[in-house]
Amino acid sequence: MGMLDFEKPIVELESKIEELKNFGTDKNISLDPEIKKLQEKLEKMKSEIYSRLSVWQRVQIARHPDRPYTLDYIRMMTTDFIELHGDRQFADDLALVAGFAQLNGTKVLILGHQKGRDTRENVKRNFGCAHPEGYRKAMRLMQLAGKFRLPIVILIDTPGAYPGIGAEERGQAQAIASNLRDMVGLKTPIVATIIGEGGSGGALGVGVADRVCILEHAYYSVISPEGCASILWRNSVKAPEAAEALKITGEHLIKFGIVDEIISEPAGGAHKGPEQVAMALKNSILKHIKELSRLSQEELIAQRYNKFRKIGEVIESQ
Repeated sequence: MGMLDFEKPIVELESKIEELKNFGTDKNISLDPEIKKLQEKLEKMKSEIYSRLSVWQRVQIARHPDRPYTLDYIRMMTTDFIELHGDRQFADDLALVAGFAQLNGTKVLILGHQKGRDTRENVKRNFGCAHPEGYRKAMRLMQLAGKFRLPIVILIDTPGAYPGIGAEERGQAQAIASNLRDMVGLKTPIVATIIGEGGSGGALGVGVADRVCILEHAYYSVISPEGCASILWRNSVKAPEAAEALKITGEHLIKFGIVDEIISEPAGGAHKGPEQVAMALKNSILKHIKELSRLSQEELIAQRYNKFRKIGEVIESQ
């Protein structure tokens, strides 16, 4: 399991507790009082560290290699998942997966960015950075869901859309722009959740939703902290300062009206209790789908349009 720098004291104490347990078992002696004291110390340490996380530390948790990805949540939350492939123009993009499934008996289209667990899979999934064909595949299937009035569930986890030459030649910017335009007019409920990284247009390209939620330690930003630091200070080492200035956590985004709900995670992140987070995420999605299903198609589209028109609105005093 991966360990972040600020988690080192926690991991060291956990190792010490495990050593004491093994020693007691091997020597057939009881070390329960000592173990209990260390466990109490461990809980206190976790509480202190995880309650005072900086924005940059939360970005690191959002990128944790053990964090659940889209296919993990699909496995934990849904039944009868059938993955669909291809944009019918160029190819299938494995960085963005999509298909039909059931959430507690509710039929939905579910799609999201997918990263890899090792180098080989990351290359295959392009590190969760979608190509134009990924966004076109997503739009093709979202329009299909709209035709049959099936709710759309979106899980966002990408550092950004792929900026390579091939992607630009195949119309990366237009693919994202077309999605922004066409998602506004879909006549079916759309619920999106940022489950890890929500980077720039790569995230927004599938993020025009009636309800936008975010996991507690995920982030949503117009640019990555490293990219911002490279532009402003010509030095990516300044990423922690950029992260603070960008206001990219759930608490900031709620105030700005960009997200509608923060979904709690266990201390240390979603990878510490993936089943627990999956259950909370599923309940949140079903709640929003139920609320949105009461609206007429005209009300749904009008509310979605107004929601995004208000973002960034500034009122100046005279």
